Amino acid sequence: MIRFFRAIGLIEGITTLVLFLIAMPLKYLAGDPSWVPHAGAIHGLAFLAYIAALLVCLRGYGLSAWDWARTTLAAFIPFGTFLNDPFLKRKQREIEAA
Repeated sequence: MIRFFRAIGLIEGITTLVLFLIAMPLKYLAGDPSWVPHAGAIHGLAFLAYIAALLVCLRGYGLSAWDWARTTLAAFIPFGTFLNDPFLKRKQREIEAA
């Protein structure tokens, strides 16, 4: 389940990049706001999927309160899901080894 959650985190992070590095610059620098609603909607769905998967996929793995907090906060900080992924990868390896 952690592998599935990590994939959703990757998608959420990529949609953030598309929104911040493609759609918003096109809106503010090129005067073309047409990308923002689409990229924003896709990112919103990815964000909701991340939060839902967080609650479903990570239960029962013995995560501390700090682990839950950092993984939740990763969704609110730009590029946070990428920064949190090595932690999740370590957890996944620990679980697979057990």
